Amino acid sequence: MFATFGYVTFFALIGVWARYGQNLLVQTVFGRGFPWAILSINVMGCFLMGFLFFETLDRISVSPELRTGILTGGLGTYTTFSTFSVETLVLFENGEPAKGLIYVFSTMVLCLGATFAGAWISRSI
Repeated sequence: MFATFGYVTFFALIGVWARYGQNLLVQTVFGRGFPWAILSINVMGCFLMGFLFFETLDRISVSPELRTGILTGGLGTYTTFSTFSVETLVLFENGEPAKGLIYVFSTMVLCLGATFAGAWISRSI
């Protein structure tokens, strides 16, 4: 258990540095007129999560603690959208497309709604 926390902490540091660095780089290159930085982070994180989730499950032999550190710590701090994407993929692959679609639409609606509500409350105080 302590090894898992250690790996999560270590890879979280790498993930957050990668996110911040990519954010700065993309904003420097493309500006701030459109959220290209976060879009690129989410897309790259989703790709890495999809790739590494199955590589470390099927092909590369790593300890469960290290796998958790990489996927949860590293990619979880790099982007949480990657976790959402894998959970959705698993629902579809398990033959539950209705649950997958409900999860996608409810996540989008609820998360955007929560963002707007938080912003509204913050601005109202």
